[in-house]
Amino acid sequence: MISPHAIVDPAAKLADDVEVGAFSIIGPDVEIGEGTVIGPHVVIKGPTVIGKHNRIFQFSSVGEDTPDLKYKGEPTRLVMGDHNTIREGVTIHRGTIQDRSETTIGNHNLLMAYAHVGHDCVIGNHSILVNNVALAGHVWIGDWAILAGYAMVAQYCKVGAHSFIGAAGFINRDVPAYVMAAGNPAEPKTVNIEGLKRRGFSKDQIRDINRAYKTLYRRGLSLEDALAEMQKAANAEPAVQVMVDSVKAAKSGIIR
Repeated sequence: MISPHAIVDPAAKLADDVEVGAFSIIGPDVEIGEGTVIGPHVVIKGPTVIGKHNRIFQFSSVGEDTPDLKYKGEPTRLVMGDHNTIREGVTIHRGTIQDRSETTIGNHNLLMAYAHVGHDCVIGNHSILVNNVALAGHVWIGDWAILAGYAMVAQYCKVGAHSFIGAAGFINRDVPAYVMAAGNPAEPKTVNIEGLKRRGFSKDQIRDINRAYKTLYRRGLSLEDALAEMQKAANAEPAVQVMVDSVKAAKSGIIR
């Protein structure tokens, strides 16, 4: 299952059925779970833990040191879950001791060609980063979020669950859950209604989320007053609580 033209450090721990393509390099302190397929010309550096049934395509660099000038070679790591697809030329850096010391990628994510995941990022589950998306350090991406091609997210910003970022959008503040945003800098446009339908949200849930969005963005309320109104709706509909919590958690402010 390992090409004779691959270089796998003896200290690496690979499940018996892991495939490694020609000219790939697997360093020490790397663990790879069962069913994972590493294509040709991939470099994986540790400490890195990769779970089960992932697929990493050619020319990707996974678990490399961050170029952050504060990083001085301290032991940090990358942890990736299960069933992720890492397409051609993706770069994923490990964490720094200035933050969590770990970059974390959950399950069932798709990172398309040439996407970049900076140090200390956290990506949830079922997210999609389309070609050339760039995440600076310390970025959080919520479950089911989609970032279209060439979107960029600045340091410490959070992109909420079920949100959608338009092509070439620049995120310099947090994006609340469910919000569609676009532009440079990105501005809120509407609720990601089509995405919510595809994920099985009911008509009533989508209606209540849309009302909460209008409270936040269309009624001219202060953030404090908008949150108070949204919380009333969230008390009756848990799906709205996800949006409320994402706004409350914003340390860098939200796009408005």
